[in-house]
Amino acid sequence: MIHPWRAFLYLFLFTFSLGAEPLHISNAGNLLVSLDKPEGNSINLSYINSVVISLDQEIRFLKGIELELIVPQAYMAHRGSLALGMYADLDRVPEAGAGDLEARQISMEPIPNKIQIIYQIPIRNSHGLRTSPYASLPAGIVPPESFPILFRILPLIKDLSEEIKTMPFRFTVKPILSDEGAVRIVTRIPEQLSRRPFTVLIDDEVVEQPEQARLLREGEHRLLIISNDYRNENRRFLIERGKILDLTITLKDTVPLIFFEAPKNIRIFLDNEPVGAGLQPITTEPGLHEVRFQMSDYSVVKRLTIQRGKTYRVALAVDVFISEID
Repeated sequence: MIHPWRAFLYLFLFTFSLGAEPLHISNAGNLLVSLDKPEGNSINLSYINSVVISLDQEIRFLKGIELELIVPQAYMAHRGSLALGMYADLDRVPEAGAGDLEARQISMEPIPNKIQIIYQIPIRNSHGLRTSPYASLPAGIVPPESFPILFRILPLIKDLSEEIKTMPFRFTVKPILSDEGAVRIVTRIPEQLSRRPFTVLIDDEVVEQPEQARLLREGEHRLLIISNDYRNENRRFLIERGKILDLTITLKDTVPLIFFEAPKNIRIFLDNEPVGAGLQPITTEPGLHEVRFQMSDYSVVKRLTIQRGKTYRVALAVDVFISEID
């Protein structure tokens, strides 16, 4: 049964909110939350320890942080002896060891009756985090400018047992990623072409500054580049969570290209000029053209209409047809 004075103290911890207040802490260390380390960082804390949590510079894919405290099984016999507190807007970043600072309290509660305690701290709006049996959101949104924050364990009673004083609490902090990545579009133009206008669209939406990283949901997306002076580009790309994809697109002029394919020993003519088959295309002008495949005294002639900005494959196919006549 909880004593009346302790119940009053619990009520005080839950309801009384202060601005910046002076703190005397024993800082066990400083932990950095980084997208490069999704598994997080850990440290051991004692009954009077604090830990400082900072954000890495790259936070665009971060929607929050997760704090995990593993409580020793033996502490269950001493429930109500210790509390967990969190503070933001620190007036300085303390070094390891004992020290004084000022900070704003954002959460305080007795250690819950759990072996594993998980807090989630959103750092932006539309974070999508929710309280559940697995985790709680004790402090609401803590914007990035309020970091670093301080997490601490502190006594609720004066006369703690020696057992509590020697208990190790395992603390881990890790990033909570959004379901987003980003793409940067770099366009290259051949030296022989002057810079002319083109339009970049991602998922049918015009992108004004494609060279800047653009946030997108993870998954497949469509890139379209349209222009009157360059060939249109239409391709799919995949966005991974928490990563930036750099896409380099080389714009090409609109001169039509033709690839020719034919068996060996067959001569190919375009408008009566000999051309070769192979991996390299030839260029031509838009309009009506004639292709001739010459095999000894036999030839196959086809006419084709070539359009600007298009690429064509012209191939000679030889087949054998078998049928019954009886």
